[in-house]
Amino acid sequence: MDIQLRDLRYFEAVAELGHIGKAAEKLGRTQPALTKAVQRLEEAFGSELFERRGRGIRLTPVGEVLLARARMLRGATDEALREVGDFAKGNAGHVRIGSGPIAAEHVLPEICSLLLEEAPATTIDITVAPSLVLRERLKEGTLDLLIGLMPGQDDTLVSHAIVEDVVVVAASRNHPVFGLPRVTLKSLLSWRWVLPAASIPSRQWIDAAFQSHGLPRPATQIDANSIPLLPRLIAKTELLSFLSRHTLNEHAHALREVPLKEATLRRRLGVTYRRQGYLSPAALRLMALLQERGEALFSAARGDE
Repeated sequence: MDIQLRDLRYFEAVAELGHIGKAAEKLGRTQPALTKAVQRLEEAFGSELFERRGRGIRLTPVGEVLLARARMLRGATDEALREVGDFAKGNAGHVRIGSGPIAAEHVLPEICSLLLEEAPATTIDITVAPSLVLRERLKEGTLDLLIGLMPGQDDTLVSHAIVEDVVVVAASRNHPVFGLPRVTLKSLLSWRWVLPAASIPSRQWIDAAFQSHGLPRPATQIDANSIPLLPRLIAKTELLSFLSRHTLNEHAHALREVPLKEATLRRRLGVTYRRQGYLSPAALRLMALLQERGEALFSAARGDE
């Protein structure tokens, strides 16, 4: 089976845009060139890769499988080129970082500053998104390091813990909840909440915490896909939220923790990379700095001695 990397790159663009014309425009190629590339792949695999959908096209099940493999192959090819290029140039290289919101706010600026002090020629790409989203990009090879929630058991990834992250119920300092003789999960349902989007792990955990005690999920008045926005949304209202203590301590002048064991989530933040992936000298040094300094940076952010 003779498959050209160029054909896979064209196929990937068509699959992502769902339209041959748009893919041709993006790549600076003609539509017939992309059509022929797709046809060659279909002949090689003996199966159609796309089917019509209105004015556009969508992947067949075989096309879905090929797209996942094409992304992995492109990532491996890019890594090989970077590794050879770094070796040939003898430079510190380039590092592509994916960061969860908590690490981005509390650790990433300082750790990048430390790296650039040591290696001023280093170039860095930063993507901030939920850790679950970034994990897929890491596996595809479009990221080198992920700083955020540590994944579960996955033989393709390696993780090193940096610090424990504790997520708790939070409210404005003068919230009526602090006047209750005893705080329970049921009593917290007396107020509406500001919570992250339903796809965020902390949101899923707090919903499950209530349901596991036979209670309804918190009534959400505001859904927000921006974690840093949550403290400001509850500071002057009677809404409750679910925040990392790292974030809460930065807003201690306006917010307080609502202490309740049943609504306290403990998890680990760390740095993750692909077991078989290439790491540039810059990425290796950044990872070492995270292991050496990450916990201290988190502690400084929450004001610990």
